[in-house]
Amino acid sequence: QVQLVESGGGLVQAGGSLRLSCAASGRTFSNYAMGWFRQAPGRERVFVAAISRYAGNTHYAESVKGRFTIARDNAKNTVYLQMNSLKPENTAVYYCAADSSGTPINTHYNRYDYWGQGTQVTVSS
Repeated sequence: QVQLVESGGGLVQAGGSLRLSCAASGRTFSNYAMGWFRQAPGRERVFVAAISRYAGNTHYAESVKGRFTIARDNAKNTVYLQMNSLKPENTAVYYCAADSSGTPINTHYNRYDYWGQGTQVTVSS
């Protein structure tokens, strides 16, 4: 079992930046590939970014490439999502998730075993 707690969300103007953190506890953090997803009201949960167990591989949704960066610190049991040049359409609840399958990168939410409670990101125009 892994417990995940996101933080760092908030209200920011378009063009601004936020850094989300996701702290993990429970099993060995480096056993899990990690992902970030977002869900806007009335919309399905969509992939944002993922990182492999030892950060050798990362993958991003096309819409965030060049603006968002995923990173992890296994010593701190934490995964991060640095979000720059934010746009109003980035407004959503952001969730981190852990994948125990051993696959380096997964972009489908149904491949992830554990989820945090989410953190709200609101980008004003």
